[in-house]
Amino acid sequence: MLTYLWNDARAVWGARALVGVMTRREVAARHAGTAVGILWPYLQPLLTVAAYYLVFDVVFSMRLGSGAPTHAVGTFLIVGALPWMAFCDAVSRGMNSLIEAGGLLQKNPLPPILFTTRAVLASAAIYGPLLLLVALAYMPLHRFQWPTLALPALLAVQLLLCLLLGYMLAILAAALRDTVQVVGFLLSVGIYLSPILFPLSMFPDAWAWVLWLNPMTALVQGYQQVLLQGTWPPASVWWVSAVWLALLVVALNLLIARSRDQLVDWL
Repeated sequence: MLTYLWNDARAVWGARALVGVMTRREVAARHAGTAVGILWPYLQPLLTVAAYYLVFDVVFSMRLGSGAPTHAVGTFLIVGALPWMAFCDAVSRGMNSLIEAGGLLQKNPLPPILFTTRAVLASAAIYGPLLLLVALAYMPLHRFQWPTLALPALLAVQLLLCLLLGYMLAILAAALRDTVQVVGFLLSVGIYLSPILFPLSMFPDAWAWVLWLNPMTALVQGYQQVLLQGTWPPASVWWVSAVWLALLVVALNLLIARSRDQLVDWL
């Protein structure tokens, strides 16, 4: 049933050495020509989350209500904002990966998925260490209790989510360039439709379903539970994430089947 997606997954595994080389070059290209060098891709998100902490916790000393997992606003924002930045970077770069590699794909019979995988893995190579660094900064608050074991699973789910969504959007962008504009807008407003700027409990119950239309809502809630409260993520985090992954797998397999004979021509 999922033959086409399975074949692409096998192609990535078979060319894993090539994907590794492509990913390293992609990461290197992001800081090429800069004075700071390889530190630059890491400094930008770090400075952003540092600004959250400085402005909201140190300067204004803002506090959330009693229903929030923590009272410090900056501390709360960092846990959700950094995974969101990682998600936006991976999805947007994955979406543009096939358009950017159009000339190469027209000359070489390489599986298109290799280029999307390269873009998403390069993003993971930058944001993965930053997410782990933030986790190490928060986990001592709960004395490294056993719920921290959920973090690798949450990161793995987010990586898979970005790979599937990035590849699906890359194919759609190749067929219709308007996809890039629409998704760019959705990513810019998506942070307001997730429990990143405010706790889930503060959103009106009648409109709570809107938040679950954002694929990152469940994962952000999972990060908050582990890092802010030191508890295992609730079942809703896992089953909502599983539903999203299942939907993307089915949709992507259908999209690959419909586009495989025309994709290179679209580029």
